[in-house]
Order: sequence, then structure tokens, then C-alpha cells
Amino acid sequence: MPGENLSRDEAHERAALLSVDGYEVALDLRSAVGESTEAVRTFRSVTTIRFRRTGEGDTTFADLVAPSVTSVTLNGRELDPAVVFDGARITLDGLADENVLVVDAQCAYSRTGEGLHRFVDPEDGEVYLYTQYEPADARRVYANFEQPDLKAPYRFEVTAPDAWTVWSNGAGERGADGVWRFAETAPISTYITCVVAGPYHYVTDTYRRGDVEIPLGAMCRKGLAKHFDADDVFLVTKQGFDFFHDNFDYPYPFGKYDQAFVPEYNLGAMENPGMVTFTEEYIYRGKVTRAAYERRANTILHEMAHMWFGDLVTMVWWDDLWLKESFADFMGSFSLAEATRFTDSWVTFANNRKAWAYRADQLPSTHPVTADIRDLEDAKLNFDGITYAKGASVLKQLVAYAGRDAFLEGARRYFKRHAYG
Repeated sequence: MPGENLSRDEAHERAALLSVDGYEVALDLRSAVGESTEAVRTFRSVTTIRFRRTGEGDTTFADLVAPSVTSVTLNGRELDPAVVFDGARITLDGLADENVLVVDAQCAYSRTGEGLHRFVDPEDGEVYLYTQYEPADARRVYANFEQPDLKAPYRFEVTAPDAWTVWSNGAGERGADGVWRFAETAPISTYITCVVAGPYHYVTDTYRRGDVEIPLGAMCRKGLAKHFDADDVFLVTKQGFDFFHDNFDYPYPFGKYDQAFVPEYNLGAMENPGMVTFTEEYIYRGKVTRAAYERRANTILHEMAHMWFGDLVTMVWWDDLWLKESFADFMGSFSLAEATRFTDSWVTFANNRKAWAYRADQLPSTHPVTADIRDLEDAKLNFDGITYAKGASVLKQLVAYAGRDAFLEGARRYFKRHAYG
């Protein structure tokens, strides 16, 4: 049995067999609060996937990592979860040309940063939730086809405690029945879908330029609100949008732009379209150096660059993780130097980012910039200084060689030609 791993060959075969028309995901998160006597605290996840068979064959599998599955229905036919679900995959036999899969499961809250992470604030006892999926942890929250090339639109709805607010990739609101419903997304990959829920402190602003208007939001847990300098976050965000709109000639494609600074985060940030998540270490509790503000600004712009390169256009498989991250790493410094107060960002890049790459290159774990990613386990090992900073150094050389105008024109043409692909 493959367990929770997924190979490149399996992903290629599945992409050749089917295409996904859309997801409807309903989560009930009310179990996140209150006492629990369960060894593993769980929430209900009901997923409806509409997909078509586009290749030869009538058997495939969906991905789900969950403690239990209540029911599985394929095209109105009840499947026995004890037979088709092995803890990580749901076997699907007898596919039709058009298919509807409904999976009702009990999924587990995370305490390790993968899937739906649940944090209890030790200061006031408030509970905060957020998701983190890269490279393949959306399957810990809802059933799906967990590979980046099977893009689809999503509709999320979330039932949450009354005192909470919920955010996702699209704009949302709470209905009269108490359920939060979110606008359907553009076609995106599973790993960049997102849900953030809890009594977060939330600040809003708006980016306006010509006919473009983007609602902005920034949030943190209530206990950090007194330290949260949202004005500077919004300043850098607006400067970034100015830069990317000027140079990419493709308006930001995902509606709103929320940025959540969340606790116990395993990484610096994640480029979920419309709902970017950051480590709350970027909320400074006291006086810090200019370098600290520059680092935060670089991360904000790195994630914003992904809205185009990574989210609008996406790698087929994790072999090209390096190009997605190298592009954003390069663009973080490039946009900082040209659009913000941090005009010496290329000096910082040389001193910090390239030094990170040099260190990684001297270790036994060094690898080519373009790595051979055979499966998800390989992908998890590839988030390093070579994938990010050495690759960004290569792109910096390319820009110096080919010229800034040619490089940006190449990006502009690529976005238009491959949008949502």
C-alpha cells in the first residue's frame, strides 16, 4: 500500500484519466471549542467533487487522510468505507463519463501545522484555526485529488461558533442560518485553498488604482492586536500591487486580499490566493531593526508575486517547485528595491539569501536547482536554500543576461497564455 505518499507517475496517470469541474466543501468547526474527552478532536467534512473521465479506464482514487469516513457515494451509489477507504485513499471503481463523488468524513484538527491547525491562546483561552496544505495536506481537511495540475473552482461553506469570523480564498458572509458561505474561486490547486477561523483581530483597507479596486484585510489573534502595525503591512501591500500591476500587465485575479498572521506556524508564509498566511513572528512586540521590517516586507512581496507565478499559473508537478519559489524569491528583492523604502534589498539578497544558498550547497544534501521529485516525500525535502535562493540567483543572472524588459515581457506573455493552467 502506498500510505500517504503519492508518486509522480501516479499523479500523471490520474491527470490523464480525469479532469475536475468543481468542489463543494462543507466544514463544521463548532467542535473546536469546549471540552473534549476524545483522544483526537475531530470535525465534520463533507465534500462533493464533480469530475469527468477524459481518458481510458474506469478506476481511480481520491485522497483523504482522516480518522474515519462516515459515507462515500459515487454517482448515487453507496460505497462501503471499510472496503474503499484505507486511511489515505478512497478507491473509485466504475467511473462514468461524468461523475459526482460525495464523501462525509471526520477529519482531525492538527497540532503540528499540517491540515487544519488548532491553537489555544494560553493568555485568554481563545481558540484559533488556520489551514496549511503545501505540498499535500488539503486531504487532511477534505477529500480531493491532491496534485497541483488538477485545478478546479471551489465553493466553501463553514459552520463555526457564533462569536467567530471565518475567512477563505473568496469573499464570504454568514447567512441567516449561521453558516459562512464563500464565493466560488477561480480554478486553483488543492494546496493553495485555505480556511482561517476564530476571534481574530481584523483590520481593513482598500487598494485603488484606476479601475482596479481590491479589498484588503490583515488579522492577528486578539492578544497581539496592541502590537499589530497593520498600517505598514498595508503600505507595503499597496506598493507591491503598484509594482506588479505595472510590470505584469495582468490585474490581480483573485478578488480580495487578506493577510493572516497566525500562531505556531511551521514556515514564513503561504501564498493562498486571497488569503495569505504568515507567521505571527512578523508582529513585533518591541523595537526591532530596519532589517526585520525589510524581511517582513520581502515576505509580503514574495507571496504577492506568487499570485501570478504559482497561483494563476502553476507547476504540473513538484519538479518545478524550484521555479515557482525562485521566481518569487527574485521578485521579492526586485520589487522591494524598486517600489518600497528598502532600496538596498539586493545587498540584503547577496548577504543573506545567497549565503543561505551557499550553505545549502555545501551540505551532503545538496542537489541540482532542478531536482528530480519522484513523489511527495521528495517534494517535502526540497524546500531549501537551493530551491529558493540559488534558483533566484540563477534568475538574477538571466535578467542580467537577457535584460529586464525581455524577462518581464516573457512573464507577461506567459500569464496571458497559461492563465489558470
